[in-house]
Amino acid sequence: MKVNVPIKANLQIRSFYLFFFVVTIQIGVGIMGVPRLIFEVAKRDAWISVIIAFVYLCLLLLVMLLILRQYPNADIFGIQVDLFGNIIGKLLGTIYIAYFVLNLFTILITYIEVVTIFIFPDLNNVIMAALLISLVVYSVLGGIRVVIGVCFLFFIMSHWLIFLLIQPILEIDWIHFQPMFQASITELLQGARETSYTFSGIELLFILYPFIQNKQKATFPLYLGIFCSSMIVLIATVVVLGYFTPEGIDAREWSVLGLYKIQSFSFIERFDYIVIAEWMMVSLPNMILFSWAITYGLKRLYHIPQKKTLYTLAIVVIIASIFTKEHYIIQAIINLIARYGFWIVYVYPFLILLIIAIKKGFSNRNKR
Repeated sequence: MKVNVPIKANLQIRSFYLFFFVVTIQIGVGIMGVPRLIFEVAKRDAWISVIIAFVYLCLLLLVMLLILRQYPNADIFGIQVDLFGNIIGKLLGTIYIAYFVLNLFTILITYIEVVTIFIFPDLNNVIMAALLISLVVYSVLGGIRVVIGVCFLFFIMSHWLIFLLIQPILEIDWIHFQPMFQASITELLQGARETSYTFSGIELLFILYPFIQNKQKATFPLYLGIFCSSMIVLIATVVVLGYFTPEGIDAREWSVLGLYKIQSFSFIERFDYIVIAEWMMVSLPNMILFSWAITYGLKRLYHIPQKKTLYTLAIVVIIASIFTKEHYIIQAIINLIARYGFWIVYVYPFLILLIIAIKKGFSNRNKR
């Protein structure tokens, strides 16, 4: 297996689009309930935990870029084979792909659950899953440029939703934030860790990097994307803390959706219906990106054609959605992803950088 990947010019993307990639992959179904999860740990200081998470994300991105720049044009699959050998490297790559599959599945079933609870209680999971996955398959078949194009287009079409929080913002009770700075350092760090599922997806940069056309200009859009997604989560957390009482936050599984549910207009009674329908444009690009990463990864590791993998993945995911209607099953899968994904996404890159540094040190010593 080649460590460095030769990418044709017609498959490359400009670094400008990395901003939309980062914001799209980090702002998905997780943001609907993450303020409540952070509040359970850090209470009134939950907003500080989001800032800590942002700082750590900046450090993580720096480490990822340092790793990728040690190679001319490599992805995580090639890097792992180079560092650990063919067998172990492919095994680690397979773990990455399995993690992507679970991420794809949790996004799908979480969105279906929200639609079922808020709009259609008698909705058939299989029908909804088939409709969403058909859109995923259609997009992934277009290739990486179509996938990134979907991220760009849906970013423009969906992120206007944040401006609809004006009414809850105007009704914030600032007393809810007092007294401030009561959470301990441990609680703040635990609160930051609760954002791990929401902010996950940045690890796809390890796969997307060889496709970037002008890599020297990639740093700014990447950091700008992390800043934008962190600000969205911070705003959502502050508004939830300020608008709802502590009891109200605990009572709402998806606290951010609760902010839209309270709003009404003269021409529409249930505005949250529109928001949930529009949220498909937030969730769908995430599923498309993970599906592309899965099919591309299996092609890199085992030379399996992407079309075969894509169709097989679609069938498996649709069938699996039949057995995940209950909320406790969905939550158990999400908790599993958050627990193990934390080590894969937020810790493992530091280990890779350390191994590269040690290997480079031995190589320089042998040259002398």
